[in-house]
Amino acid sequence: MLFSIVGLWLTYFVLVTMRGAVVGLELQDELLWRRLVVCLAGAVFTFGMWLVLRLVDSRSLMVKTATALVVALPASLMIAQVNQMVFAEVQEQVYQKYAEEQGVVIRRDEAGNLLLDIPPMRRGGATPQPGGRAQTGEDGARTFVIAPAPRGAERWRQLSDIALGRYFLLLAWAALYLAMLAGAQARTAQAREERFRMAAKAAELRSLRYQINPHFLFNTLNSLSSLVITGKDERAEAMIQAVSNFYRHSLAEEPTEDVALEDEIALQRDYLAIEEVRFPERLLVEITLPEQLERARVPGMILQPLVENSVRYAVARSTTPVHVTVEAFAEGDRLHLVVADDGPGLGDAGGGGFGIGLSNVRDRLRARFGSNATVISGQVEDGGYRTELIMPLDFNNGR
Repeated sequence: MLFSIVGLWLTYFVLVTMRGAVVGLELQDELLWRRLVVCLAGAVFTFGMWLVLRLVDSRSLMVKTATALVVALPASLMIAQVNQMVFAEVQEQVYQKYAEEQGVVIRRDEAGNLLLDIPPMRRGGATPQPGGRAQTGEDGARTFVIAPAPRGAERWRQLSDIALGRYFLLLAWAALYLAMLAGAQARTAQAREERFRMAAKAAELRSLRYQINPHFLFNTLNSLSSLVITGKDERAEAMIQAVSNFYRHSLAEEPTEDVALEDEIALQRDYLAIEEVRFPERLLVEITLPEQLERARVPGMILQPLVENSVRYAVARSTTPVHVTVEAFAEGDRLHLVVADDGPGLGDAGGGGFGIGLSNVRDRLRARFGSNATVISGQVEDGGYRTELIMPLDFNNGR
């Protein structure tokens, strides 16, 4: 706001100086520095006005406008008073120059009245006849009162005439200040809203991410319990080790951050290694990841609910081997991730946990990419189920 104050009075100084040069005002050197003093005083009083307006920055527009209208009044009067004091001597110089040109004497008496002394009239000569009261001396010289000293209401009228222009100048600055303040407050509110939105989005992503781990842990503990009860200790130990590896990798990642696609695929390998302990004869895994897509960024654990669904609803319900495939490919600026199986299909189990896992993936993609991501899922004609995730292809580490 200090720049706006300086800009206001600098513009005023330049415009008034240019006007004086155009109309040919005399005593330009005297006027220049005195005008600069008035502008500096105006900047000081405007700064004081700003300090008062800052106290109502958080109030309504009506309150701020009323404050500006009230505060500008004494400020403009003080600027006008400074203007009168600074330029009073210049006015006297103008009178004296006129007196020299006319051969008369212009002076002020003790009361402040402006007097015009005219020398005795010479024979055949013409004497100026100014208006006003005249006194004739013993030598024939006459003195006219051409401008009585301003008193009372007249003095305030002169001051208010000067203050009126300064008042509207200050109101113009106040309007600029309020407009700039409204813009700054709007930007602050927008930034605050963006921070809140990002915080809500991060909380949503964390919530959705953490929905995955308890569900998977429940299934894994059930499987471990079955292995222990049936005396399959070696397979139980292998499964415990696989679970340890899986959670070490999954919990190391920040839930709201993207991960490299190769890390996401590695995490699914760990998960499938756990399930291979449960289904050593039925689970067949095929993963396709082109080298050029290894560093592509995807939401962490975005594939895990889909892979888990294939195991739970295809492998676990089948008595024959089931192929679970995970594939990644790119088309233009879009990344496609596919999880499919050739199991018996959903049958009557189309709801429940399967729907929860798929909904989780949809919600996470929506929270991360908005409408810029798509989920296509459904049963395959030849048997099995296929889900395809389509999202922006991004290799940047940042969000």
